[in-house]
Amino acid sequence: MKKLKYTILKLALSIFAVTMVSCTADLDQSNPNSESLLSAEEVFQEPDSYIRFLAKLYAGLATTGQEGPSGNPDITGIDEGESQYVRGLWVMQELTTDEAIIAWNDKTIKDFHYQTWTSSDLFINATFSRLDFQVKNCNEFLRQTTEDKLQSRGLSASEIEDIQGYRAEARYLRALSYWHFLDLFGSVGLVTENDPTDFFLPEQASRQQLFEFVETELIAAAEALPEVGTNEYPRADKGAAWMVLSKLYMNAEVYTGTPRYTDAITYLTKINTAGYLLHNNYEELFLADNNMNGSQNEFIFSVAFDGINTQTYGGTTFLTHAPVGGTMDPDEFGINGGWAGIRTTSALVNKFQMDLDSREQFYTDGQSLEIEDVGSFTDGYAISKWKNVDVNGNPGSDSNGNFVDIDFPMFRLADAYLMYAEAFLRGGGGNSADALSYVNMIRTRAFGGTSQNISSGRLTLDFILEERARELHWEGHRRTDLIRFGKFTGGSYIWPWKGNVPNGAPTPSFRNLFPIPANAIAGNPKLQQNPGY
Repeated sequence: MKKLKYTILKLALSIFAVTMVSCTADLDQSNPNSESLLSAEEVFQEPDSYIRFLAKLYAGLATTGQEGPSGNPDITGIDEGESQYVRGLWVMQELTTDEAIIAWNDKTIKDFHYQTWTSSDLFINATFSRLDFQVKNCNEFLRQTTEDKLQSRGLSASEIEDIQGYRAEARYLRALSYWHFLDLFGSVGLVTENDPTDFFLPEQASRQQLFEFVETELIAAAEALPEVGTNEYPRADKGAAWMVLSKLYMNAEVYTGTPRYTDAITYLTKINTAGYLLHNNYEELFLADNNMNGSQNEFIFSVAFDGINTQTYGGTTFLTHAPVGGTMDPDEFGINGGWAGIRTTSALVNKFQMDLDSREQFYTDGQSLEIEDVGSFTDGYAISKWKNVDVNGNPGSDSNGNFVDIDFPMFRLADAYLMYAEAFLRGGGGNSADALSYVNMIRTRAFGGTSQNISSGRLTLDFILEERARELHWEGHRRTDLIRFGKFTGGSYIWPWKGNVPNGAPTPSFRNLFPIPANAIAGNPKLQQNPGY
């Protein structure tokens, strides 16, 4: 494999089935390979089990089961590709906004752009369950790597030291998933490695309590994680923890009612001076070789995908196939065919200076700008951002053209630059010259020179929101951004088909949070539904 080897150890997977019992009655998360299971003690006598278990934690962000692309899933009750971590997150963060709309009639998928979803929505349930599954795996790793257990297994001092480092990565990954819970659902059951492994009903943590837990975990993880740039790609280092802390603080006023922009500036300053580099070519950030073409120097944390070793119908395979249709040539995207599903609205298109901005990657041939029929792929411009080819145009490793090699940049430096400018404008401190410089560095890359750089007078919050759309569209940030700016629900910002109306309509503010899935509440009476559902 071209990157971190997702060696999913069958023995370690057996531990999941033995020790992790779902705390809620959500989708079936049982392991179908539960025969002849070994105990945790038997498995963890082998020192290599720890790094392989850690690999499974990272693989949990990319894969959907024990064999790819489908057939032996982590989660049953839904199409396996639809249960994938990045795909589920993307659907909830992008399809609900001005940036993406879908033609398919798969179950309730159109409800996301219309903002008409319910607590029984299967896609919401799948994402909730994926986050829950990832947290459980992280908890089990932490449970099996305490100082006492490591000492009792006769591991050497150097082996124990390495495993303690792995624990910091597991804490980061768990905090990442709990941050996604916090952002998407607000208030959920909080379960850690210190809770029982038998069936129990966890108490529901308030949004404030969940915020504090994620904050504490990230600060602790950051202390123990490797220095920026010293860990194996794409494993987490200090910068990854600093970035989620920055996200936490940027949205703290939404999450808790208390602004924390000064804290955001503190951690963004760490990131912006840690040695990350803006790649010189925007389009190359989303190609099949973005782990080695220079883009990786901009990536703060990414999810690795490989067309041979991490086959899934989610992730960047979804993001590459689903936007291709109409007159688009699949060969140009390094794939064997398009799925004719997702495209964008005129609200996003109108934010760009067409033919000047390299980030403007709209496919217009045979596509109309306005969307009269949501179910028609040719209504609305397509987007050609994700391409399974390298910088020389060569296709990815899967010769059949089914699965892609493109890594998903969950966080990158350009995002941190824009966050710094926003936090500065919101009174978080920092330096005005730095804020302006960071924005203009992004625009210099976008326009191939300084002709479209802005003056300090144009650096406003409205400008930042527009620039974030231009720079970060289809990367899974838009819903959170619009909520922070007060424009996701209500009538202050309307886009086509918001509220299931062609020209758009206001939607109720309770939709700033997704509902706790009805299945989860049925399984745990201690969980209270979010208002409005």
